[in-house]
This record gives sequence, C-alpha cells and structure tokens, in this order.
Amino acid sequence: MPSRRGDGTLVFKICFYGPSLGGKTTALDWVYKREGLATGDMQQIQDPTGRTLFFDRVVARVSNVVFQVYTVAGQRRHKFQRQTVLKGTDAVIFTWDSLIDQWGENIWSLKELLRFYGDRLIPTAAFEPPQVPLTALANKRDLEDIIEISKIRQALDTAKLNHVLIYETIAIQGVNVKRAFVYAARQAVLNHYKKLSGKTMESA
Repeated sequence: MPSRRGDGTLVFKICFYGPSLGGKTTALDWVYKREGLATGDMQQIQDPTGRTLFFDRVVARVSNVVFQVYTVAGQRRHKFQRQTVLKGTDAVIFTWDSLIDQWGENIWSLKELLRFYGDRLIPTAAFEPPQVPLTALANKRDLEDIIEISKIRQALDTAKLNHVLIYETIAIQGVNVKRAFVYAARQAVLNHYKKLSGKTMESA
C-alpha cells in the first residue's frame, strides 16, 4: 500500500531482490545515474568488496508518481535485513543471475522470497493481478556460460509464477533495465488503483 506525502503525492515502494552479486545495485545505479528517473543522492551501505550490507536506496519519479526504490543485501546471512527492507513493498523486481554456476543461489533466493511474500506474489484467480506485482530480470545476458531463458521460465512456472514477465538484461550497460523498471512501477500503480476501484464498487 503506497504512502502519501503532505502534498498528496503517492509514494510507492519497489524492491530489487535476488542473490548476491546478481546485479541489483548495478541496475539501480543505472536508473539513478543514466536514466534521469531518480532524484537526490543514492544511499548505499556496502562492505569493502562492494556488496550491499543492508540496502541501496534512491527516490525515482515516473510521470507524476514517486517511487522509493531499494535493493536488498543478497548474501544468505542477511536474511533479517532483507525481511525488514521488503516490508511494505508495492512491487518486486527479482534479479536473476544468469550464470550457470549461480543457479542454486537464484533458486535459494527465490524460495526465500516466496517464504516471505508468497501469497502476495501469486494471483488468486486467472487474469487477476497478485497483491504485489513481480517482475524478473534475467541479468548478465552478455556473458558466456549462462542459463537458457526457458530454464528460468520453467523455474518460475513451477513456483506458480507463470504470470511473471522476464526481461533479458545487461545491467552494466543498462540494456532493458529502464523498460523493466517502468513496467514494474506501472504495475504497482495500476494494482493500487484497481484495488481502490474494487473497494468503491463494494461500498456502492
């Protein structure tokens, strides 16, 4: 559920989720520095290797709507930080590391996300949006030894996430990053107004 500023502006929360070094911070950095969507400073808490310790955060604007955009720390030991950052999220962008040797880490991270948010990510009926929209980035598509998109699709389908769109991305070059972000942002807004419309109809 979005918050509202004093001037009435709606503020939605979007969270980049996924395994460590999968490209979450790189994707957010591209939105911040290259696409002109973000304002203010990018807040980062990192260790000396460049890994996110708690979260990265920027404030972005798409049209007349504001988004607080976070990444989570991907390393397994930061479970409780991820759970804290995820609270109140209006849309999730799962950043899948396409390298074959990271398959296990992706699956572990996806299962954890489903433990935290499962029912909210899965539609309750056909053609109905989930409570929290989920978009997937198949990142690092420029590298060798990467998994086929069909395998990622199969993993998502097995998790009852067959409605989730997959964007093939190269975060370091910004390929498809803006498209995926704008799609996730739009879905969060549409979801909110659809809920409001449903409440209006019920109360009529």
